[in-house]
Amino acid sequence: CALPCRGPFFTREEKEFAAVWVALWSGLCAASTLMTLTTFLIDSQRFKYPERPIVYLSACYFMVALGYLARLAVGHEEVACDGALIKTSANGPGACTLVFVLVYFFGMASSIWWVVLSFAWFLAAGLKWGNEAIAGHAQYYHLAAWLIPAAKTVAVLLAGAVDGDPVAGVCYVGNSSPENLKRYVLAPLVVYFALGATFLLAGFVSLFRIRSVIKRQGGVGAGSKADKLEKLMIRIGVFSV
Repeated sequence: CALPCRGPFFTREEKEFAAVWVALWSGLCAASTLMTLTTFLIDSQRFKYPERPIVYLSACYFMVALGYLARLAVGHEEVACDGALIKTSANGPGACTLVFVLVYFFGMASSIWWVVLSFAWFLAAGLKWGNEAIAGHAQYYHLAAWLIPAAKTVAVLLAGAVDGDPVAGVCYVGNSSPENLKRYVLAPLVVYFALGATFLLAGFVSLFRIRSVIKRQGGVGAGSKADKLEKLMIRIGVFSV
């Protein structure tokens, strides 16, 4: 048994709305992240650690957006379907495998870069590391952010767990198997979220302590320093969400 190529539980209007919705947000994501990447290429010195992971986050989201836009360019049936039925596995190179790699690999890499960003903020705010000290371990950040998603992507492909999405028209993992969804998507994301949230929380606690010390000490410029620290905390909080 297999599901029809297009979701049988949705009306034609709902499917058309989903296609427009995916196209709209993919385009906006690609445009906004491309602006960030262009800014980095023009003046890379503006993005030092602990902010540098934002660039790699943007690059990952740009590639994810390209995956969804590729589905729009190639077509729903070409990517996610085998004739009249939805794909239940992707064998060998093809549009389905390409879209899966773009969406899954770079999606998971973006999650790890978010953890790295949180960790870098923790090193800077909590442990008082300087830019050079944080940047000195950049090779380990890249190793984790690219090697782990690559291993997971290969594991999914070898397990034949790639399948088509009858609504979005992309190939991913877990569309037809809750077990694969839990193993390859939900479990890793829960781990990444727990790690990132822990580092963020620890960093915020350290910043609150510094803010309290500044206000207690008083003196010339104490209010200005506290205000700058509060603005930094707000920026970190907004971006982390």
